[in-house]
Amino acid sequence: MIKVGIVGGTGYTGVELLRLLAQHPEVSLTAITSRAEAGGAVADMFPSLRGRVDLRFSDPATAPLGNCDLVFFATPNGVAMRQTGELLQAGVRVIDLAADFRIKDILLWEKWYGMTHAAPELVAEAVYGLPEINRQQIRTARLVANPGCYPTAVQLGFLPLIEAGCVAADQLIADAKSGVSGAGRKAETHILFAEAADNFKAYGVAGHRHLPEIRQGLSAITGAPVGLTFVPHLTPIIRGIHATLYARITRELDFQTLFEKRFAAEPFVDVLPAGSHPETRSVRAANFCRIAVHRPQGGDVLVVLSVIDNLVKGAAGQAIQNMNLMFGLDECLGLSQVPVLP
Repeated sequence: MIKVGIVGGTGYTGVELLRLLAQHPEVSLTAITSRAEAGGAVADMFPSLRGRVDLRFSDPATAPLGNCDLVFFATPNGVAMRQTGELLQAGVRVIDLAADFRIKDILLWEKWYGMTHAAPELVAEAVYGLPEINRQQIRTARLVANPGCYPTAVQLGFLPLIEAGCVAADQLIADAKSGVSGAGRKAETHILFAEAADNFKAYGVAGHRHLPEIRQGLSAITGAPVGLTFVPHLTPIIRGIHATLYARITRELDFQTLFEKRFAAEPFVDVLPAGSHPETRSVRAANFCRIAVHRPQGGDVLVVLSVIDNLVKGAAGQAIQNMNLMFGLDECLGLSQVPVLP
């Protein structure tokens, strides 16, 4: 059994990790931390976990994280980078669901996240945890930087086109929408029910923190910088990301076949039949990315539709997928949940 600890067990990604790990046949939940809730029963805060998770929240300062085989950080940006080094020295492997180790350029990370990086020496070692690209590196990693939710949907949607070199990589457009849970489990005016419900808006148009992450990933494939316009939107749903991606065609291919072949062996990427329109509810609570490819009016612009659940394939589910790879397990273990409908 893999002894697992979770730092930051009270947010949406934390409770999603708990939901999924409680069903994993090879995991023993060892510690779940929260300063504010230390001593309280996890099931009292999250009644959905009654009978499945019997732990109490531990104070991060005294939690037995060093006894774990793996620790997940489901914390705000800037936390994992201060604690990961000590855990790695103790032989504990780490998966960070925040952004502390995603961006390789330290100065660029500090610019976008507004703080000094506390462990720049670990950034080079961290493996970017998108299995569809870095599966072999993840298997042997001590430290995995779990991708962001928008970057997962966008990169998977563009991936076959960028690899094939058949679109203008300097003119990519990603128009993406997220459910309110993507903002986290905190009290902020813009995500209050009366503010977010019955409403729809773009945000971060001048620049969003996931932009450099997406550019880094796509540039690594092409070997050269990419040009990407990325506009996120907040939608009045709880879960889900829908990314509408635009790319100008530079070389003719059978694009439907290109996507089907690229993802044929990927257990969590589903390329839909030509003409399909994937819905966020088709992936709700499951670790899937569903993709459809369109060429409107036979023109020179390809439109790719990519949907994920931001809390699962966009966060906790993908983290468990990475854990399975790191410990030599079946990649799909504990992740067989069927999406919830309605």
